[in-house]
Amino acid sequence: MAIVDVTVIPIGTETPSVSKYVAEIQHILSKYEKEGLISYQLTPMNTLIEGELSVLFEVIQAIHESPFENGIKRVATNIRIDDRRDKKVKMNDKLESVKKQVEKPST
Repeated sequence: MAIVDVTVIPIGTETPSVSKYVAEIQHILSKYEKEGLISYQLTPMNTLIEGELSVLFEVIQAIHESPFENGIKRVATNIRIDDRRDKKVKMNDKLESVKKQVEKPST
């Protein structure tokens, strides 16, 4: 299972707001999640997606294409992949691990 940090940036929008493009991407991600292929989390600056790497590449292509399908002529997509293969780790597992470290008394 891999975790992807992805940001899709439509370039040349009519206004500085890109929320309508982000919303369309969330609809695409929701479809994949309902099919049981991924889990995802929207943040103020990006979207985190977890699933099998081959599926994640398919999802990334679909969300990269979305602004083009909505009239945008240029899109920049930033991708960061965390692919750990020694054990299964989900997004929440990573958060819990850090929380445990924060809660430890300082030495």
